[in-house]
Amino acid sequence: MKAFNQIATPHSDILQGKLTMDIFAADLWQVLNGKAPADYLDRDLFFNKTYPTKGLKNLLEVVKKRLKGGGGDPVIQLQTPFGGGKTHALISLFHEAKKNSIKIFVFDGTALNPITSKPWEELEKQLTGKVSLTQGEISPGKDTLAKLLAANQPVLILMDEILEYATKAAGIRVGDSNLAAQTLAFMQELSATVSSLDKALLVITLPSSLMEHYDENAEKLYGKLQKIAGRTEKIYTPVEEDEIEHVIRKRLFQQIEEAEVKKVVDNFVNYARAEGLLSGDEVQRYRERFISSFPFKPEVIDVLYKKWGSFPTFQRTRGVLRLLSLVVYDLINRNVPYIRLGDFDLGNNEIRRELIKHIGQEWDSIIAQDITSKEAGARVVDNNIGSAYRAYKLGSVVASTIFMHSFSGRGEKGTGIREIKLSSAQPQFGSSVIDSVINGLKEKLYYLSDEGLYFTNRPNLNRILITREENITRESIVEEERAFLEKYISRKGELAVYIWTENHRDIPDNSQLKLVVLRDAQPEWEYIEKHGETPRIYRNTLMFLTPDQNQKPVLHDFLRKLLALRSIEGDEKLNLTENQKKEIKNKVKNQEQRAYEEIRKCYRNLYLPIKGDFKEIDLGFATFGETFIDKEIFNRLRSEGEILERVSPAVIKEKYLKGKEYVSTKYLLEAFWKTPGEIRLISAEGFKDGVREGVERGLFGLGYIEDGKPVCKYFKQKVSPELSDSEIILVAELCRPLPETEAAPPKEPTRPGVKEEPASKPQLPVYKKLHLKVEVPPGRMSDISKIINLLNGKFDDCQVEVEIKAEGGEITISDYEDKIKEALSQAEIEIKEEHKE
Repeated sequence: MKAFNQIATPHSDILQGKLTMDIFAADLWQVLNGKAPADYLDRDLFFNKTYPTKGLKNLLEVVKKRLKGGGGDPVIQLQTPFGGGKTHALISLFHEAKKNSIKIFVFDGTALNPITSKPWEELEKQLTGKVSLTQGEISPGKDTLAKLLAANQPVLILMDEILEYATKAAGIRVGDSNLAAQTLAFMQELSATVSSLDKALLVITLPSSLMEHYDENAEKLYGKLQKIAGRTEKIYTPVEEDEIEHVIRKRLFQQIEEAEVKKVVDNFVNYARAEGLLSGDEVQRYRERFISSFPFKPEVIDVLYKKWGSFPTFQRTRGVLRLLSLVVYDLINRNVPYIRLGDFDLGNNEIRRELIKHIGQEWDSIIAQDITSKEAGARVVDNNIGSAYRAYKLGSVVASTIFMHSFSGRGEKGTGIREIKLSSAQPQFGSSVIDSVINGLKEKLYYLSDEGLYFTNRPNLNRILITREENITRESIVEEERAFLEKYISRKGELAVYIWTENHRDIPDNSQLKLVVLRDAQPEWEYIEKHGETPRIYRNTLMFLTPDQNQKPVLHDFLRKLLALRSIEGDEKLNLTENQKKEIKNKVKNQEQRAYEEIRKCYRNLYLPIKGDFKEIDLGFATFGETFIDKEIFNRLRSEGEILERVSPAVIKEKYLKGKEYVSTKYLLEAFWKTPGEIRLISAEGFKDGVREGVERGLFGLGYIEDGKPVCKYFKQKVSPELSDSEIILVAELCRPLPETEAAPPKEPTRPGVKEEPASKPQLPVYKKLHLKVEVPPGRMSDISKIINLLNGKFDDCQVEVEIKAEGGEITISDYEDKIKEALSQAEIEIKEEHKE
């Protein structure tokens, strides 16, 4: 797509950067005295840059007819909004009159001093070169004026800013009256005199609304002037609202290729309709307006004229022309197809000054902080929105668009998301990304209102939050960190938890499994070896949870924000709106809901003692649904075989009796607790269960040391290990077969809920053997376990073989050996076949 300046060629003064205000500020008095810029002084150049509006063409025809004696209105009032083209119209009449050798009187109330210049004297001076008939501080009267004007017909009288002159003249005494009263009398006499002549015409300008008046006295003068002029005058409007785009294009561009304009406009309009930014009814009107306003999008003209133009200090025509000329010059070397509100570079000092002089100097720093500085929130959004959109600088474009919509002399502010999309989006990307941009700006900007899409000079919640965050101390953050750690410990779990202990003496030396939460990145081995001044005995009962140092600043930022939000929520002096209060409440709630996740992101490194070192386990992110750190760690270690609820009798036999005749039960259990890297049992009962089962199954026996020798007392029978000093487990070979009466198992009790049938009752049909081969869906193994338990209660010999096939992934050899085979061994499950690839 072509750049706009390849389709619309700016006038040479814009291309050369000659953009001073006097180029656009029409001044009739300077034109009269030959001191105006060439754009106004040179008739051909002036009309070459002037769009012939319907009102202007009609005005020129009416004046031409009247001055030729063809009749028509003798007095014409030009009444337009401030900066609406009235002075430009007067200059047009001036040039046409000069061309036709018509005498002209020009009065500019802003240029003349009432002390030295009286309008009736100025009239005679310009028409005759001298002052004799009208000299004095008193209005000369109709007869004198008629004599003067009749002798100089045809005559065109152009009176601009008469209200300002009268306002100044009110301070000059003239007898019992003042010069303002004499000026009003003169205007009445002049109107009547012109009406009596056939080739004289008075054109007077008055402001159209109260926003251009100065004080209460000026209000009264304005009313009197209206009354005087209203007796004879007809009001003309040089520029209608639908002609504004043409006026701008004619003044700023010397040539426009209309065929290329239509291509660009059609491309955008088709895109906007497909994106739902224009309805079917809006398409044609928008297309027509865009063609008329190109290279500016229609909303550029609307915002400047309807919003910014409503400021009393903003002159609609010259102000808009000056501002748009600066924007065109700024964009002349950039490859943009058309000019959007978001293309107004608020970092450009001249452009920014043209705007903030109407809204206040405090906006200088606000614009820098939110939009233009290197650290501005809009620039952060530019980079965060994604690499595919980075070149479009959408954060800055959308922020600038919102800024331009934020101001109006009538108090209107802000706009909607659809309007922002229509103004900011381009066919190169989907307009939905603008939603993400707006959300990003709401998070990053400090002066974007919490009540809508507009800027305000009061800081929003983002800014208040940042200020509060700056006042949050490190001590309060650390205190909150500890409070959350305390909150997320169950206190009823299998692990005893100790948080931020100062010294190893603070951790008890006993057989209970302990989780020690440290502030440091890694535990010291001294914790394993010492308990105060004495050596630590139960070394295998310690586990250490430490923070990831890279995540610690992230956690502290999170806690700082939470504390700041709570501070805002509890501060009634802020006078927040109801919407802001609701938003703060939701933000606090969201932060607190995320707290466990953030704590666990940081506290994720787990250290287990092994021989001479620590085994490190990265816990990763928090388990979904978990709310207690100790329970999450316990479940993780139990699932990985690092913590056992009971020890398998097969493991006792193979690992601890292998190569030995016997071993002390108490010593073995103590070894688990004392030796780093050994089995970690939840309690002694898990060890007793393993011994009990091993004796009952005949894997080994249970006995005592008597007279220095191992004596087997229990073998293949029920037993209750005591873990006394003399109690041992022995290899099966040392256990003699016990007498029948001693070894006989007790009578099996009747199963709960099953009544013994009378002997005489006939037996139901039964199966003596079962052989089932089943395929178990994922997650349904618990159902199979229930079935197996039922069959175990029915049959003396119930064998279960499981075939496991795992494909479509991978497992490390170490994980297979340590976590699969070791788990099977602990469960006393024998591997009959093994195939690995």
